[in-house]
Amino acid sequence: MDSGAANEQQADQPNSYTFSKEEHLCSKRLISLLFSKGSSFNLYPLRFVYYTPQDLPPGQNQVLVSVSKRYFKRAVDRNHLKRQMREAYRLNKHILLQHPDQAPRLLGILYIGKEKKSFQSIQKKLISGLERCLNK
Repeated sequence: MDSGAANEQQADQPNSYTFSKEEHLCSKRLISLLFSKGSSFNLYPLRFVYYTPQDLPPGQNQVLVSVSKRYFKRAVDRNHLKRQMREAYRLNKHILLQHPDQAPRLLGILYIGKEKKSFQSIQKKLISGLERCLNK
């Protein structure tokens, strides 16, 4: 019987650490709404833009990840940074999921630094930013 409980825990665990297509912010209407009406703050090298629209039907939080082409001309570098940011969000999104009533529904995470940072520093700033989004 213990193995059945262990299998249930293993089956539940990957679901909490996924970053599915439904969580990606892709709608141009919602993206323009996020940047026009949303609030923002910087935690170098990241910038957080967040907004909770009233007319959005209930569902998951949606996240946008972006890296500027101005400072990272090579697509390889931009993709590497976006991959690190998505991974850091995927591992720490439970911070937002624990408080669904306080969490912003739309979240933009932009990399504003001029040089590449390590995954640990990006993850540390992202955790601080997610906690700050809850407190606002």
